[in-house]
Amino acid sequence: MAEKNQGASLLHVEHLTKEFPVEAGVFASRMNKKRVHAVEDVSFDIYPGETFGLVGESGCGKSTTGRTIMRLTNPTSGKVVFDGKDVAKMNKKELKEMRRNMQFIFQDPYASLNPRMTIGEIVSEPLQIHNVMPDAKERLEYVRSLLDIVGLNPEHINRYPHEFSGGQRQRVGIARAFALKPKLIICDEPVSALDVSIQAQVLNLLSDLQKEYGTAYLFIAHDLSVVQHISDRVAVMYLGHMMENSDWKTLYDEPYHPYTQALLSAVPVPDPDVQRSRKRIILKGDPPSPIEPPAGCPFHTRCPIAQDVCASGEMPELREVKPGHFCACHFAAPNPIKGASVEL
Repeated sequence: MAEKNQGASLLHVEHLTKEFPVEAGVFASRMNKKRVHAVEDVSFDIYPGETFGLVGESGCGKSTTGRTIMRLTNPTSGKVVFDGKDVAKMNKKELKEMRRNMQFIFQDPYASLNPRMTIGEIVSEPLQIHNVMPDAKERLEYVRSLLDIVGLNPEHINRYPHEFSGGQRQRVGIARAFALKPKLIICDEPVSALDVSIQAQVLNLLSDLQKEYGTAYLFIAHDLSVVQHISDRVAVMYLGHMMENSDWKTLYDEPYHPYTQALLSAVPVPDPDVQRSRKRIILKGDPPSPIEPPAGCPFHTRCPIAQDVCASGEMPELREVKPGHFCACHFAAPNPIKGASVEL
């Protein structure tokens, strides 16, 4: 994958934290409210035209990170700077302008489209909300061209979402996201609900559109094999924390965090001989509750190489272990779980 221009970042996320209150019951004490620690002290940058992959198990805070960045939910603390402006400090007018340049592709192509609107109305809705192309005829022709670009028949512009397959519906969602030609699109697991054969088509479409429009992606997924094919850089999350962050090739070839290494060991490879010879890293137990996360490193309760220092003190600092490669582990090293193979 081509290197991107590492000038000024398009999106700067700094110490982003998001907590949600938990109601234990009708008579719960207001003084003792517990909180879900969904996102904890997450920092990263996305540069124009690149794809930044965000991966991890379900419930690790990936989608909450994306929604907080777009201010679909307000951050508890931290800073999100998009195109030089602090998102948290934006008023309604500024927020509307920001969302013209930052769009969202949702995970579920069945739930994210209004069943009472035709696909033409769905794709043209952002243009009307932001008062782009007020001329109805011009807008209609533009929507037809968008449908053609994403691989749909422009003649089907007056059909409803239920008349399309899941893959076709996701193409409608992609056309809607690209209608305003945004600078950044947050892709929240855009292919996880699709068949494997359709996933490849949608990923190729996203890559082609990126080349044509120069759009940057925040690509959220739990499937490392999917992220590998589209991302320039990849960050791994666990229980709301960012554990490792690097360019995709370095991360896949030489992971420094035991959690990343364990995730990679679970990625299937097409060669059956190689697959049989690989050692799978099986993590013990389940992820801890985000309501009461463990002290120290949140991964230490399942980590094969954890020691006393991991359970005490603060979360390990996300430090640079190699140029451009960051890891939050006291024992960061190439493939730290010895005797395990993660060749892809």
